Amino acid sequence: MAARHLRSGLPLLRNHLAAVAQGSRGFASQVAKPTGKQIKVPEALYGGTGNYASALFLTAAKGNVLDKVDFEIKTVVEASKKSPMFSQFIKDLSVPKETRVKAIIEIFAEAGFSDVTKNFLAVLADNGRLKYIERIAERFVDLTMAHKGEVKVVVRTVIPLPEKEEKELKETLQDILGKNKTILVEQKIDYSIMGGLVIEFGQKVFDMSIKTRAKQMESFLRQPLEF
Repeated sequence: MAARHLRSGLPLLRNHLAAVAQGSRGFASQVAKPTGKQIKVPEALYGGTGNYASALFLTAAKGNVLDKVDFEIKTVVEASKKSPMFSQFIKDLSVPKETRVKAIIEIFAEAGFSDVTKNFLAVLADNGRLKYIERIAERFVDLTMAHKGEVKVVVRTVIPLPEKEEKELKETLQDILGKNKTILVEQKIDYSIMGGLVIEFGQKVFDMSIKTRAKQMESFLRQPLEF
């Protein structure tokens, strides 16, 4: 069922993406890998978490430790999810600031983390912003992916997408986004869509789910008849 929906929907997807191709290519030009002192944040992020993520990206990129910091910051997030004690520690502002900072430095120094990551986490601890680490990490990863020319595509279906259809999807996205992009497909099983598939990348959503089509049909049927 998912395969049939993808095959029938690929022309529609191509047209949908072509409509935003100009914007996508503009984005591609922004994320070309800079060198030396020309390193810049590949896309503008706003808000407190965006500012922290941008600062971390610039520091890591200029220190040539972007991949290491990317791995480390993801490790911190995973630790916060798996350890209730650690999660509580980073969220509990009743812990004195000095204690938070000291504990963070000691924990991640022992874990062999880079100075960039340790110092960044210490700053978050000092400012009482450790509780936002997951969102900051998400935005930082967005920046590292953009810097590398990677585009994450999430495909939600009720059954795993067959290899052939996944390949067709990648080829379609590659044509639109450009050959300099690396398409990373993540499949998610989502029974709530009832069938079909939903494709998400960036801020774009292409919805070919049975659930959405059923809602559209219901809306159509509720419209008054005109004779």
